[in-house]
Amino acid sequence: MRRFSQRSSLVTLSEINVTPLLDLAFVLLIIFIITTPLLEQSIELKLPTGGRPEKPVDRRDVKTVEISTQGYYYLDRRRTSLDDLERTLVNLHRADPDLIVYIRADENGLNKFLYAVIDRCQRNGITRFSLRTEPPKRLP
Repeated sequence: MRRFSQRSSLVTLSEINVTPLLDLAFVLLIIFIITTPLLEQSIELKLPTGGRPEKPVDRRDVKTVEISTQGYYYLDRRRTSLDDLERTLVNLHRADPDLIVYIRADENGLNKFLYAVIDRCQRNGITRFSLRTEPPKRLP
């Protein structure tokens, strides 16, 4: 026979079934594990053409800043804000005075995003930066 509370005819549950919550957590974990490597690839940019071949540089001294058409900033393929980008570049420049910043901006993006990066570099004494372009096509 069941016992019911004398005070009320309603019975409250004092236990929570956590099995569905664990199932949801594992599904989300699997989804994040699968999608994270796909998000870390370089962004798709259409660089303007022009420029000339450059002299060889030490790749350890180079940091690449990419600017998407929507104005998102990426430092070495990791998305960052403009303030964090500036802080990181200043710290890298202090550690390595030979730092060269490659700036890759989409040709269809707004110039204000590009100018903001150049301005932040110049204000902090980072004078070695290069605006990257696609090499001109050679005629056969």
